[in-house]
Amino acid sequence: MTFEKVLNNRFLVLILFPFLLGAVSVLSFQPFNFLFINFFSLSLLFLILTYVRKKIKKTYRKKPYLLNFFIIGYAFGFGFFLLNLFWISYSLTYVDEFKFLIPFSIILIPLMLAIFFGVGTLIVGPILKNDVQSLLIFCSTFAVIDYLRGKIFTGFPWNLWAYSWSSILEKLQILNFLGLYAFNLFAITIFCTLALFFFKKNKLNYLFIIFLLLSSFSNYIYGSYEMNKDLQKFSDKEILIKIVSPSNVLNYDIEIDELTNQIKEMIKFSDPKENKKTIFIWPEGVFSGYNFSDLKHLKKTFRENFSKNHIIVFGANTYKKELNKDIYYNSLIAVNNEFEVIYKYNKRKLVPFGEFLPFENILNKIGLKKITRGYGSFTKGNVQKNFSIENAKILPLICYEIIFPELIQNSNKNTNLIINISEDAWFGDSIGPKQHFTKAIFRAIENNTYLVRSTNKGISGFVDNKGRVIKSLNPNETGNIELKVPLIENNKKNKNDLIFFILLFTYTIIFFTKKNKL
Repeated sequence: MTFEKVLNNRFLVLILFPFLLGAVSVLSFQPFNFLFINFFSLSLLFLILTYVRKKIKKTYRKKPYLLNFFIIGYAFGFGFFLLNLFWISYSLTYVDEFKFLIPFSIILIPLMLAIFFGVGTLIVGPILKNDVQSLLIFCSTFAVIDYLRGKIFTGFPWNLWAYSWSSILEKLQILNFLGLYAFNLFAITIFCTLALFFFKKNKLNYLFIIFLLLSSFSNYIYGSYEMNKDLQKFSDKEILIKIVSPSNVLNYDIEIDELTNQIKEMIKFSDPKENKKTIFIWPEGVFSGYNFSDLKHLKKTFRENFSKNHIIVFGANTYKKELNKDIYYNSLIAVNNEFEVIYKYNKRKLVPFGEFLPFENILNKIGLKKITRGYGSFTKGNVQKNFSIENAKILPLICYEIIFPELIQNSNKNTNLIINISEDAWFGDSIGPKQHFTKAIFRAIENNTYLVRSTNKGISGFVDNKGRVIKSLNPNETGNIELKVPLIENNKKNKNDLIFFILLFTYTIIFFTKKNKL
């Protein structure tokens, strides 16, 4: 088949090529980190759109014409989400009622999320040409659909293009100033530079390439400076924290006696020292879905093994009755050595199907429930107050709340430590837990704050304010790591997405200004 015949083949150009470009993009993210792939995937997607637009009344003349652009974006999005999110289906293997949904989850989730890309290319495809201004509006559109994906229907900002830079920390230091979505727009623009070499050669193209190269190089220099200047001591306030990871097999049906033995193992892994002031961070699912009110028998165990110098943080389900209605929360709890609650935070961002069942009244009738222990859905919390202990002003985040930058942006300005607990055993040995940990690196940089993460069967560790992993435990490691964590007092925190909208406005103005001159 000649190259011309390939370009005239509707199936190849509209469906197969975009699908493959989206699918191969998974290799740019953790744990692969082949960043260069995105230069090809996004640039070639742009060139496919401009080619189809050029041939719309000839090769691609079948009505409706605009459907071609939607199909291209939809195929690209389906490939992207299929390979990036297949690991979600692992969680369905733990509940018999959901096992039949495994093949549907692998396909249906990408089919739904791909609509974002399809609508984006439908909107922008008909106005694209091989010129700089078209490239800018293309990048803007993809940045907007990522922003909407992170906000609509509770949001799911997983693997934005920005996250593919996770292995180059120098590039990420600008996050603290720009914010995630502005950096994502910048990342998309850089990835599309390859397309510029297929445009007609003119002064504007050369100037734009030079501008992008200088911007990227300057960002690297700035990042190197930011990382190196923190080698000097920047805080005289520290707090000793010990992360404990059990590497337990996920089991939400254990008896109370077995749970008690499991907790004794956790205490053994914690190795508490009586006279050493320590905050112990245990994972989210350490109590295997039991309500905290069912754990009163552990009071004696905690008293005998911990001292007044110790605080233990963990995840547990909590319960209250309100207006004759039972309300359950997925909570982060801090207790003292008497097993008394000194702080409780109720998770605000709940996982659909994992922690609450959409259309619960309907789906309950056919026997479906949320995946986690218990039949009814959790209720989301509505308050996010810091946990204060001595000089530490701690922002709590449970599980995938770490993927939402707005929870960091809306946090108390005095926050000087972030604690994230999670249960990553749901996703087995897939790429999910590795990509999950990457999000913690971004949140630490955005808030210019140390981040402490404890998870079962995931990556636990200490991340400094520049995204460096100081100490860590791998998914199948059991034990503890400890660190005197510096508490950074500063106002250098990303607090909104204003710069993202300024950049969007600038890109759009350039597009319409240059478009009207041609």
